[in-house]
Amino acid sequence: MNRKIGIGLLVVVLTGLSLLSQLWGRYPISCVTLWHWLSGTLPATQATSLHLLFVQIRLPRLLTALLVGSALACSGATFQAVFRNPLAAPDILGVMGGAAFGGALGIVLGGPWWSIQLSALCFGLLAVAMAFAVARHFSGQPILMLVMGGILAGALFTGLLSLVKYAADPYQQLPSIVFWLMGSLSELPLTQIVYFALPIFISITVLIFYGPQMDALSLGDEEAHALGLRVHRLRLLLVFLATLLAALAVVMAGMIGWIGLIVPHLARLLLGPGNRRLILGSALLGAAYLLLADSLARNLLSVGVPVGIFAELLGVPAFLVVLRQIRKAWN
Repeated sequence: MNRKIGIGLLVVVLTGLSLLSQLWGRYPISCVTLWHWLSGTLPATQATSLHLLFVQIRLPRLLTALLVGSALACSGATFQAVFRNPLAAPDILGVMGGAAFGGALGIVLGGPWWSIQLSALCFGLLAVAMAFAVARHFSGQPILMLVMGGILAGALFTGLLSLVKYAADPYQQLPSIVFWLMGSLSELPLTQIVYFALPIFISITVLIFYGPQMDALSLGDEEAHALGLRVHRLRLLLVFLATLLAALAVVMAGMIGWIGLIVPHLARLLLGPGNRRLILGSALLGAAYLLLADSLARNLLSVGVPVGIFAELLGVPAFLVVLRQIRKAWN
């Protein structure tokens, strides 16, 4: 497929799913009604109700899905390029486990919602710092030691998360922790989403800019050195940006799996292996994937289901369908 056509197709699909997510729900709205509301020709009472529905309920959920899906997909694509591993995902350095523990600890300790978010972000970054500390302490292949450090950090914070869940109040705190870990797009008001949008947008833009350097890095350290790249600094920057994206996604919506693993492969099949196009395509496709999962989670059953469940249920058949093509794309 032509690369420009592929990007245009993703934009069209994302736009259509965004419109669908605003119209499809417990209270379905027609396109005609939406147009009359936007043009200001509806009666005052109906216009007020639609303003509450769109601006206070559906728009924050839409923006959260766009940001979280893009962040997770770009994080996964970056880790796969940096570690030259098609199975790399945002949790490869333990950031997901650290952020999950931090959020659960914040819920148990109490306090405002922003303190829970801050705790999740700090512990997510701490997990990656631990992975780098292990890699620096033990000699050997840098990438292998870094992955081993991530496994150790993830195991540590997973155990600590289980300890926090065991100590939590089983009637109030534990259900909140379990529901948050399943993934939810309904926690953030519109005023808070702005604070997450800027760092996510900047991180993705920087990753797109460094796409050619990521292409060189994927050839191997020696080849990248020969091309004049400072491999250690470049890898550190890319890992930091990918970690920040993954941590912010967990802070915004809890634990949502599969997006960071499978979406980069789907984007690679559509757009090819060039990382500049791949990061942009992953952002668009990740946002569309999470929007679709959220629409299904809200509307298929009589009660709302956490979006993380549907993200994983969609990911399994999608991964099986493209498994053979994924091998061809990486080869």
